[in-house]
This record gives sequence, structure tokens and C-alpha cells, in this order.
Amino acid sequence: MATTLIGYARVSTADQKLDLQTDALKAAGCVKVYSDIVSGAGTKRPELDECLRFLREGDVLVVYKLDRLGRSLSHLMEIIRDLKQKGIGFKSISDGIDTTTSTGQLLFHIMGSFAEFERTLIQERTNAGLKAARERGKLGGRPVAVTPEIGARITQLRGEGKNADSVATELGIGRATVYRYLKSQTALAA
Repeated sequence: MATTLIGYARVSTADQKLDLQTDALKAAGCVKVYSDIVSGAGTKRPELDECLRFLREGDVLVVYKLDRLGRSLSHLMEIIRDLKQKGIGFKSISDGIDTTTSTGQLLFHIMGSFAEFERTLIQERTNAGLKAARERGKLGGRPVAVTPEIGARITQLRGEGKNADSVATELGIGRATVYRYLKSQTALAA
């Protein structure tokens, strides 16, 4: 089965140019190049999605640089793992990574270990921070928008025939908050 190289390029803003990446991908032998103009943090990348659907077993996804593909190291590792499961290789031109070689496979596994280590550290720091906050008497989550006093006032104003918009305006809360409170009271009454 012949190996087909498929490229993916991405820039963050419309005033940035894709030329450097697309030229390098074509020079590397890519027969087709998909490209997005979207921030790396963005979750919607239609051309990447289309590229991943297009790839077939034996193909190789090629990027100019690792950061063009994944939102984070763990996201990058997830994409490359999915490719491997489908029998699709991965190359990064600038980073010298090629999962179609044994050295590239080793590098991929080392990167995976770092991604797992990073996830574990983040989880440990989050848990330690939550524990410290609890010890200081702080609770996590959003502050309660409807205190018992505000709830009583919502009920009173609605009983006087005021609509949700005027109740929300008078109490300085959102209309959706008024509706959520009323719905919760209805559910409690049932």
C-alpha cells in the first residue's frame, strides 16, 4: 500500500499567513493540505476535522510544527493515539518527529509520559488547592444567586403580578435566575 502524505496547517488570525507552512508541507511531499485560521485554544477547527475524516490507513498526517495540531500536549497526544489506532502515521517537519520510524515511536511514547505526568501534576495541585480552601472555610463553586431573602422577594413580587423581567430588574439579578428559582420552587412543591 502506497503512503500518502496529507498536510494540515493552522494560523491563529486572519492577518497571519499560511504560506510558510503550506510551502513546507508541499515540499515534504503532501498531496493535499488542509488549513484553518483559528486560535489554537479554539475547539472548532473544521478543516482539521475534515482532514481527520479524509485520512485512511497507511496515510501520514504531516504538520509544520506540533503546536499547529493540538490545543495542549494532552490533546496532541490524543490525536496522535487516534491516528495510530487507525494505522495512520504522523510527522512534524520542524520538530523532527515521525511516528512511522522506531525513533519517532520512542519519542511519541516519551511525550505521552510527559503528558500523563502533566495531567497528574495539575490534578494534584487542584486537589491541594481545594483542600487548603476548605480548611480556610471556603467552598468551591458559584456563589448562590438567590439567598432565602431574595427568594422570598421573588415570590412576593411574582404574587403581585410582576413579570420575570421586572422582578429581575428590581432585584438586580438575571431573568434566567428568576426562572430557575421559580422552577426549583415548583419542583419542590410537586
